[in-house]
Amino acid sequence: MIGYLPVILVLVLYFSSMPIAFALFGATMFYFGFIDTGTSAALLLQRFVSATQSFPLLAIPFFVMAGSIMNYSGISKKLMQFADVLTGHMPGGLAQSNVLLSMLMGGVSGSANADAAMESKMLVPEMEKRGFGKAFSAAITAASSAVTPVIPPGINLIVYALIASCSVGRMFAAGYLPGFLMTLSLMITVHIISKKRKYGTTRTRAASPIEIGKQAIDSLWALLFPFGIVLGLRIGLFTPSEAGAIAVLYCIIVGKFVYKELKKEHIVPIILETVYGTSTVVFIIVAASVFGYYLNWQRIPQTMTTWLLGITQNKYVMLMIFNVVLLIGGMFLEGGALIIILAPLLVPVITQLGVDVIHFGLICIVNIMIGGLTPPFGSMMFTCCGITGCKLEAFIKEVYPFIIALLVSLILVTYIPQISLVVPNLIYGAAG
Repeated sequence: MIGYLPVILVLVLYFSSMPIAFALFGATMFYFGFIDTGTSAALLLQRFVSATQSFPLLAIPFFVMAGSIMNYSGISKKLMQFADVLTGHMPGGLAQSNVLLSMLMGGVSGSANADAAMESKMLVPEMEKRGFGKAFSAAITAASSAVTPVIPPGINLIVYALIASCSVGRMFAAGYLPGFLMTLSLMITVHIISKKRKYGTTRTRAASPIEIGKQAIDSLWALLFPFGIVLGLRIGLFTPSEAGAIAVLYCIIVGKFVYKELKKEHIVPIILETVYGTSTVVFIIVAASVFGYYLNWQRIPQTMTTWLLGITQNKYVMLMIFNVVLLIGGMFLEGGALIIILAPLLVPVITQLGVDVIHFGLICIVNIMIGGLTPPFGSMMFTCCGITGCKLEAFIKEVYPFIIALLVSLILVTYIPQISLVVPNLIYGAAG
């Protein structure tokens, strides 16, 4: 059992406030330094460095930079105007626009925390002016941001595809319907709450088709972005990494020459945000690669597969078990780190049970997004509460109806595989 000690050590270090990357690397060094001393430390460092030499990893900094550029280019304002045209006449109009904006921002930034921060600054003050409570405004902002990484080009979609060795293009295509489903569930919840509390609208009537068409044309450059990426990947115009570079170029052109809000003074903040966002994700990935070397050395994935299959070979029961594990894990661990740690352990099990790897990827990502709303360590929860000044207790009280709505979406995504698979199968053909 001493061979399993690093797994416990990772959790101890993490809950002692050590960053997850250092916890993973430290636990691995402890194993090969004190338990199995036959492996050279130089080999571990070589493994650490070689993990950064993966060409697909280039997609991460490019898409992080593209999202950062879009946040400075005025694109969010155009998307907000489009969302308001579609939903402003509904009960709780601005809250409905909040949800729809997060779905649209998924095709732009792909980051839940970036979306939560942006909408906390832009929408929550306006919602308070219109009679929405601060806690409700912060809760719907955090809940709607859970949709953003599910819509391509979410960074977690790329990370999972790299770990599970599946197509990034298929993962991108698979995110659309689950993202729409999550959006719909949140909008229904907002409608029910708004009716009960008599929250008002931002428009006196529904927009006419002509008004919607005019606003769609005005927001066209932002709306076309995610579909252009998926189409380019499908026809082989570029690889996922090249798609990220093209996304950066596209964002610069739109921000500078179309919406004309991208300025020279934005260059430094964009670079800093890109470096921070990229280094955080990639450092976790390479640390997890080293930790994965230890896991395979101890044959822990194979042991776990055998143990789990010994519990049940019913894939529906197993998927429910994994949902519980992922939800609990998401309450304590950051989403990207959770995928990196658990995916290598769980993917071998689900493939033996005949569950599609792409389908399981969407189950994982929806789970960890729900975890990001949930105490004690939900990242979107802390982002929204920190920016808006909302008390944590009030936030928790308001966010639970939205968590329930997202859990309903999760169950549907889990047990109706076609929600995740119909779009990639239409675009790429059925998986062999």
